[in-house]
This record gives sequence, structure tokens and C-alpha cells, in this order.
Amino acid sequence: MRRVIFNQKGGVGKSTITCNLAAISAIDDKKTLVVDLDVQGNSTHYLLGKKITDPDQTLAYFFKEVLNMNLFGKGDDTALLEGVIHSTPFPNLYVLPSHPELEPLQSRLDARYKIYKLREALSNLQGFDHIYIDTPPVLNFYSRSGLIAAEQCLIPFDCDAFSQEALYNLLATVAEIKADHNPELRVEGIVVNQFQSRANLPASLVQQLVEQGHPVLNSKLSISVKVRESHTASKPLIHYLPDHKLTEEFIALHQELHS
Repeated sequence: MRRVIFNQKGGVGKSTITCNLAAISAIDDKKTLVVDLDVQGNSTHYLLGKKITDPDQTLAYFFKEVLNMNLFGKGDDTALLEGVIHSTPFPNLYVLPSHPELEPLQSRLDARYKIYKLREALSNLQGFDHIYIDTPPVLNFYSRSGLIAAEQCLIPFDCDAFSQEALYNLLATVAEIKADHNPELRVEGIVVNQFQSRANLPASLVQQLVEQGHPVLNSKLSISVKVRESHTASKPLIHYLPDHKLTEEFIALHQELHS
């Protein structure tokens, strides 16, 4: 299963949701891969405890080589991808790291229409039960590549009025990608993040989305300072605080997605 976590708004918890769901999947004895398409590299740092300085050990190498392949026949995209997969300190959990060099590659990749290359490589990648794709907080070449490569799309929603308006545009974007590039893509659900159950506005906004027929997931994620602590420790919550309330919420979300 290839799942993309996508929102064009920053600060909604894409990397946190990506890495924590992936870590729970790995704990569940599933060989799991995180693909970090965000040049900020937050998922990379969260899972490895560092960012990779050598671009040739990251996704930047994969995309550079994709640009160099056409002169002498078709290359092996999947082998390129396999060459930059890193194991994490956590059993069954792997990451394809990001790098700032992805940024200047975008215009060349776009101009030469390499938008399907990630999907082709991931589709032929053997041995992984689950693949989670983290995307940048903007609609660009990499986020479109992630949407085209995925089968399911999770959308984080952080319970404010601006996010609600942006959500409608985002759903339209996903529908357009599905129609034009990836008929397999399905919005799996909207993940309510940073939820305050006792506050009126978040509950009201979530209820509106439900009444409008949007696929809001039952499992909601609370606000907690422990998220930032787990980032600092470079340990997903299932490893950092396995009995914490937020960890239990992530486990419930994972179970809902796989029920």
C-alpha cells in the first residue's frame, strides 16, 4: 500500500503523521518505507536523528539520475531508488531521505515531464508492505509526484477556518490529479489534528465537514507538547512514550486505516 500525506498548508502535522503511522506499521511487523519529498527534510531528521549531507545518498541522486537516463536507453529507476534507502534505528522502518538539492532540480524535472518516474520506481520496489509519502506544503513537482505515486491520500486538517477553506481547494486538486494522472488515487480520509475536544470552534468545524459528506476519520489527534519532544529525541511516539494518550490516538488511527 502506497499512502501519501498531503496538504498545501504548512504546520498541519504532515511529517508527524507520516512518521508516527509508519513507526506503528513497523512495530506491527510490516516492513515500512517513508519517502521524504519535502526539501526541509523533517521526516528524514525525525527518523534518522540527522539530515543526510551527501546528496548522492538521498532522493536528489534518484532524480538527478532520472534526468540523465534517456541518451543510452531506459535505465533501472527502481535500482536507483533502492540504492538510497536508509535503515532507521527502528526495526522494519526505512527512509528515502530528502535533501535541499531537490529544490533546484524541480524546473528541469518539470520541463522534461518526469512526473511519473517516482510512481514507476515505487511500483516495482519489492519487499515493502507499506509506503508512506511525505510531501512539501505546496503544490509543486514533488507533491504532484507523490500524489501520482500513491494509492491512498491522507489529508491533515488542523481545525481553523482558514484550513477549512483551503481544504476545499485541496480536495479539488486531488480530484484533478486523479482524473488526469492517477485513476487509482483515493482520498482515504481527513485526519483531524491538534484537536481540542472542549473548544467550540474545532468541534463545530469538524461537524460541518461531516455534514457536508467529507471523509473525516473517527480517530482524532490531540495537541501535545510531547510531539515536539519526540521530534527532538528523533523517536516516534510509539518508541518515545508508548503509553501516552497521543500515542494511543495514533494507534487508533492506524487501526482505523487498516480495519
